[in-house]
Amino acid sequence: MKRRDLMHRMRRITLLFCLIGMMGAAVAQDNDPVILIIEENTITKSEFESIFRKNNQDADVSEDALREYMQLFVNFKLKVLEAQELGMDTVQKFLRELDGYRTQLARPYLTDESQNESLLEEAYERKKEEIKASHLLIQVAPDASPSDTLKAWKKITDLRKKAKAGSDFAELARQHSEDPSAKDNGGNLGYFSALQMVYPFENAAYNTPVGSISQPIRTRFGYHLVQVNDRRPSRGEIRAAHIMIRSSENDSPERQKRAERQIREVHEELNAGGDFTDLALKYSDDGSSSGKGGELPWFGAGKMVEEFENAAFALSENGEISEPVKSRFGWHIIKRLDYKPVPSKEEMRNDLKTRISKDSRSEITRKAFVNKLKKEYSFKEYPRQLRPVINVLDTNIYYGSWDPSKGARLNAVLFELDGKKYTQQDFINYLADKQTRRRKSAGSLEAFGNDMYAQFVDETVFNYEDSKLEEKYPEFRALMREYHDGILLFELTDMMVWTRAVRDSAGLDAFYQDNKENYKYGERAEGVFYICSDSKVAATAQKMARKGKSDEDIRKKLNKISDLSVRMEEFKAEREKHDFLSKVDWQPGVSDTFEHKNQVAFVHIHKIHPPEPKPLSEVRGLVTAAYQNHLEQEWIQELRKKYFIDVKDDVLMSIR
Repeated sequence: MKRRDLMHRMRRITLLFCLIGMMGAAVAQDNDPVILIIEENTITKSEFESIFRKNNQDADVSEDALREYMQLFVNFKLKVLEAQELGMDTVQKFLRELDGYRTQLARPYLTDESQNESLLEEAYERKKEEIKASHLLIQVAPDASPSDTLKAWKKITDLRKKAKAGSDFAELARQHSEDPSAKDNGGNLGYFSALQMVYPFENAAYNTPVGSISQPIRTRFGYHLVQVNDRRPSRGEIRAAHIMIRSSENDSPERQKRAERQIREVHEELNAGGDFTDLALKYSDDGSSSGKGGELPWFGAGKMVEEFENAAFALSENGEISEPVKSRFGWHIIKRLDYKPVPSKEEMRNDLKTRISKDSRSEITRKAFVNKLKKEYSFKEYPRQLRPVINVLDTNIYYGSWDPSKGARLNAVLFELDGKKYTQQDFINYLADKQTRRRKSAGSLEAFGNDMYAQFVDETVFNYEDSKLEEKYPEFRALMREYHDGILLFELTDMMVWTRAVRDSAGLDAFYQDNKENYKYGERAEGVFYICSDSKVAATAQKMARKGKSDEDIRKKLNKISDLSVRMEEFKAEREKHDFLSKVDWQPGVSDTFEHKNQVAFVHIHKIHPPEPKPLSEVRGLVTAAYQNHLEQEWIQELRKKYFIDVKDDVLMSIR
């Protein structure tokens, strides 16, 4: 007996002892008995029934349906077991792919849904309104030292006092704002809506009355003052095309006048019936849109310069064309293509959720979720133990060269989570790992240390919850099992069936030879289809064909004046493949004439071919699919012989 067979037999003998124990357990757990055993693996009734009902929602739960699905389920489990036996669940490619899916599947479990819904509601309500505002910025880094932060704060508060006292806000912005665009626009941002600005700035804009100036607002860019100039109902979104003649204030007066003359000439051509798409292609200086007839993507408030936007939204009907409009880029003629108002909340839900998840406001959701978890896991903190870690930091950490051994003796507990202690050394290791990913910072070491500690705590709490998802949520555990098994099944089936069938040309050819009678032509006619310009030409061609004249002779005689007098198409096809074959007798000879697309036609059938196998080149796709199915069936039979299978029929039938 071969060593492999001996080991396999010993495994089955061992399994018999396991089964006795399992059967006893099944009796003790009547509420969820074992329904299937494959080798040492057991599947309970609840697991099988859940998958069965998920995939057979509208089907009758009949005895035949249960037995048929159980066989499919066994095949599935056998393939997964074989993949595991081959070690395919340990290779890096598999682990990376599964981890990627897990990250996506875990997202709904790692967020505060009530907070998410609140932010979604807020964003949608704000989407109904557009704010016109100006701002003034004094830059300060998020991790700036207390002295630099205080300096920026004093500067922004002094500027606010001047603005409140009557100084022109636009002039203050031109002179003092550290937003480079302010020198040209006086801080004017035009109209915007929700999710177009960073969240703290958006809050200030929507919470400040028209004509008022906000308190200083801190964002990652620094401190801002926001002056709200106007509010209006949202215009929605518009899709438009434009023709642009480029012109700027830096051009000479002569060139500026020439640009205006050109746009007005184009406008006259449009009024005279010219095609907008053709004229955009011919004249527009906007290279990104001219090749598409001037068509632009959908846009709403704040996406285009104000003059262009106002002119576009002033068009009331699709197809309407504007007068020439001047912007800082030049002259435009705008055509409205389509319009849509603000959609309903349900229509916008998915888009808003995606954008909120990428917006700075998502940090609010994450923070709320982390705080909730801290309570759940009895988070306890020892703040005094943080100072010794900060004391061993130096500025090298800004450059990725800090030596963590400086804190080698530090090992006091910083915080506890669900009974587990996290020490100073854990935080030092975290800092050492993160330092290579930071850019140079001008902030204080204390501010840096405190920020990194807060980040360490949040990540630890978050990751701890992530690690417990399978334990806390049975539906998540089941979903991960499905993805785990599905990826393995795909990889192994690809190796054993799909790719093998495509690459195994000899095997495919042998399979075709054994089964070629399954891929046959029906009865086929071979001959020539004649299409004639009129009945006179058809009669002559028909007469010549019946006398056995060659097609070349017929063509020379009848196409002296025009090559279209008679045209010929050779064919070899089944009756249903060509319309014209249904109009003639299915036998060799020259047919009577019939009408074909306002011309006169007839058919000369030379030969009727009996049914015969199609060549492999013509049916390769069908044969490959059948060969794959054949390989899979052989493979399944091998697996069924290789592994022990025991279906508990009484448990299976109890599902009915």
